[in-house]
Parts: sequence; C-alpha cells; structure tokens
Amino acid sequence: MGRQRATVSVEGEADLPDSWVSWRLAPILAFMTNEQTSQILLVEDDTELAQMVCEYLQSNGFQVTVEQRGDLAVDRIVQDAPHAVLLDINLPGIDGFEVCRRVRSRYDGLILILTARGDELDEIVGLEIGADDYMSKPVRPRLLLARLRSHLRKHVPSSPADEVREITVGSLKIHLNRRSVSLGEDEVQLTTAEFDLLWMLAEQAGRVVSREDIYPKLVGVSYDGQDRSIDLRVSRLRRKLGDDPATPARIKSIRGVGYILVDDQ
Repeated sequence: MGRQRATVSVEGEADLPDSWVSWRLAPILAFMTNEQTSQILLVEDDTELAQMVCEYLQSNGFQVTVEQRGDLAVDRIVQDAPHAVLLDINLPGIDGFEVCRRVRSRYDGLILILTARGDELDEIVGLEIGADDYMSKPVRPRLLLARLRSHLRKHVPSSPADEVREITVGSLKIHLNRRSVSLGEDEVQLTTAEFDLLWMLAEQAGRVVSREDIYPKLVGVSYDGQDRSIDLRVSRLRRKLGDDPATPARIKSIRGVGYILVDDQ
C-alpha cells in the first residue's frame, strides 16, 4: 500500500495537509511581544497560504499587507517602505528574484525569500542579489517568526540619545547608528544582513568568530553544519570591500572554524 499524505482535521476546516495545519494551529502556540508597529509586506500569489501567513503574523502583533503580483510589489516596497518583505519567487508579472533586484538599491529594509524551490542555486542567487534570508516551503510558522524577530531586533533605528558607536579597523569605518560603512573616502553600500555580519566581525576584530557564534545571532537558530548562507554573505562582503577572494586581506577564513576581520594597513 502506498504511503498516504498525512492530514489533520481542524474544527471548522476540511482536512488539510500538515504544512497548512501548522499555520492553523500556530497562533494557539504563539505569544505576543512588542512588535505591534512592525509592518510586513507579504508578496505571495497563493491566496490561501497568504491568508494563513497573514493571520499568523497578525496574531503575533505584526501589521501585514499582501501583494500577489511581482510587478506591482516593486512600487509598493519602494513607496511603503515596510520593515520587512516576505517574498515568494514564483509570482505573476515578474518573479521574486527580479523584484529583489529592482528594489534592493532603493529599499534598505529586510527581504526574506520564502519559496517552494529548494534548489541550492536558487538560495545562492537570492542571497547574491541582496536578500537577507531564504527559507524553503513548507515554512514552519514559529521558525519564520523567530527569524523575522531576530532580523528586526537588529534593524531598530537608533534614537538621537543613543550612544554613538563607531568601529575603525584599518581603512574601514563602520557606524552603527547610521548603519553606514566607509572604506577610505568611499561609502560602501551593504544590505542589512551584510552590515550585521560585518558589525559582528568588527566587534571581535583580530579574533576568530566561529560559525556557531555567528549563525544564531544573525539567523535566529542554531547552526546545523550545512547552511551556507553565512559563507555567501562573507563572499559578498569581500567583493564589496575590494577583498581578493583568493587571498583575502580583510576577512580571512580560518578553515573549519570561522572568520576573522583584520587590519589591512
């Protein structure tokens, strides 16, 4: 007898696949925090899935709006400037990759790609064009919530009264309050994820920072030994900082351990 796909009955609902039931049950397991003012744009053409994700995030205090077309999402992202964008890849109009390409230079908020396309190449492409994170469907609700909160905590704007924090490592200057980076006289444009990684390395400049330390702070979950997203961010950082990937002078790899940011002068 062939293996049947498991379904669960939820009161008031028809039998639903496991991946859908988790969204129906998740609000019962969730708890409220102080993210009530965080605005999320969900770009997803699956109406039923979009409704479930929307309801779940709203039940956890987020303000969520939905856009189903990629071509229309571009203007909404730029004009509305939400705190985060949850972006599907397979969209009508233009796909999610093209949406990310078009908005990344004009939008400095979070972009999290959610897609059923589990190919590693798709993940690499998404991160290379500026996405801050990438999750494969079916997405576990509480994992999405944990990653979203983790990213947003690091992206809270500083108030004028906050202590000014700036780190200089050789010719590299990193300003936390402004979230700006300069290399000599030139300003370096970084995504949120790239800045967060660079700041973490800069705080420990001259010391090795392991993947096990980096991953939970930047992604929100423990490192599984397989995910390459941190390595990809390092690769993008090196390129933007003019570091030779073959013989890097600023961000060095310590084989089997992690990375170290060093003075290039």
